[in-house]
Amino acid sequence: MIAVDVVKAAALLFLAAVLEVSLVSYLEIGEAHPELVLVLLVSLGLLRGPVLGALGGFWAGLVLDTASLGTLGLTSLLLTIAGFWCGRFGEATTRSSANPVLVAILLATVGVGTGSALLHFMLGETLPVSDFVVGVLLPSLALNLLLSYPVYGLARRLFPAAPKERRAMEVGAVG
Repeated sequence: MIAVDVVKAAALLFLAAVLEVSLVSYLEIGEAHPELVLVLLVSLGLLRGPVLGALGGFWAGLVLDTASLGTLGLTSLLLTIAGFWCGRFGEATTRSSANPVLVAILLATVGVGTGSALLHFMLGETLPVSDFVVGVLLPSLALNLLLSYPVYGLARRLFPAAPKERRAMEVGAVG
């Protein structure tokens, strides 16, 4: 992991968090809005691995928690786990895998949404499961999947593969 990548990722995640809190939160379907930070974090995890994914998740979660005056650490915990998992998922998939971005966004959105609901339940806040699934999770999933390819394309332009990684990625499996 290069220090330039860490600085670029921190700045990009900060900008995405500010955009999500100030602008994107007004785009609602049901009770859900697109999670720009989560989609960007998944893209960074897939491109740069679990360490940058986890660090980026903690940083973005901390920014989101402080900007929205939410429970400090809740979003950081969820995004740290999601970023690490997406980094591991990116290491485990190959170039021939069918739509790893869509699969990672789908699983991360469901995981973060369900984890958030469980943690809020443990903190004493309640929401009926049907309202959560129909009003929050499914619309959020649809919006995140719509954002996936444009955000991933931007992340690939800003975080291109190093020449050594490009050569390693072009070599197929033997046998």
